[in-house]
Amino acid sequence: MAAELHVELVAADRSVWSGEATLVVARTTSGDIGVMAGHQPLLGVLESGPVTIRTSEGGTVVAAVHGGFISFADNKLSLLAEIAELADEIDVQRAERALDRAKSDTDAAAGRRADVRLRAVAGH
Repeated sequence: MAAELHVELVAADRSVWSGEATLVVARTTSGDIGVMAGHQPLLGVLESGPVTIRTSEGGTVVAAVHGGFISFADNKLSLLAEIAELADEIDVQRAERALDRAKSDTDAAAGRRADVRLRAVAGH
């Protein structure tokens, strides 16, 4: 059995996911990072991107995360996001329409958010 860490994925408005995991992969301003039990203490800034959580039960949770912070200490990983949506919650057609709108409006930030949502669903 792989060593476990406790994970809390929290958005500004709600707790998105909480539980035990064997691995979490997230995108930071320093690049992608994988965190497992026993990782050295960490504090970083999250970039918009998918977060992948390998649960202790062998499942995978994928979320689209937009900004925030990641911290790890004492086998507890906190992902404090401005916005976070589980892949299961994302309406693919709505995200595709938002991406098309953002491209036509040349709204780079909205385009990145829509792209991250679609990547989270694809990785799910």
